[in-house]
Amino acid sequence: IQSMPTAATSSTTNTKADEESQHHHVATFALGCFWAGELAFMRLPGVVGTKVGYTQGHSIDPTYQEVCTGKTNHREAIMVVYDPEIVSYEELLEVARERLELSSQDLGLHHMFVGDEDDEEEINSKQYKHGIYYHTEEQKIIAEREFGGKNNIYQTEIKLAARFNDAEDEHQQYLFKGGQSGRKGAKETIRCFG
Repeated sequence: IQSMPTAATSSTTNTKADEESQHHHVATFALGCFWAGELAFMRLPGVVGTKVGYTQGHSIDPTYQEVCTGKTNHREAIMVVYDPEIVSYEELLEVARERLELSSQDLGLHHMFVGDEDDEEEINSKQYKHGIYYHTEEQKIIAEREFGGKNNIYQTEIKLAARFNDAEDEHQQYLFKGGQSGRKGAKETIRCFG
């Protein structure tokens, strides 16, 4: 299991771990349900850590149940830590685009079978809104070029990354823990269940 790298606690020594954490970059994406997106990023060479959580909302440390109500305005999101010498931000955006395409197809199929307003409400929930949340000006420029204007076919918001609240442990690497492959370069279809 890939865990998120952590910054060293001592500010007076410059260890190899410090140098490595400074070398890695962070990206944050909201692609609908966070489980499949996380597994897709885990499989990408150059990604050194992932975690799922909630971002862009107005409360601190919301629970999954609170996010599901839509009242906190949070998005289900994936935080990705990556080595830019191995994988580019553009390549991360390509994985995001692939996941958005697949989830949009799933959503379209789901619309064919929706029978009541409760299902419709769930589909349009704020927690599943799409977003690219940049951490640097360079990420903003690239995201706007790739997903802005006429390229924004998935209704993806592009905003400065806000506070990221970790999701509960049972959501972390959920599909991987459920038996799906997280090995680098894996191509098996990602199933959105454990």
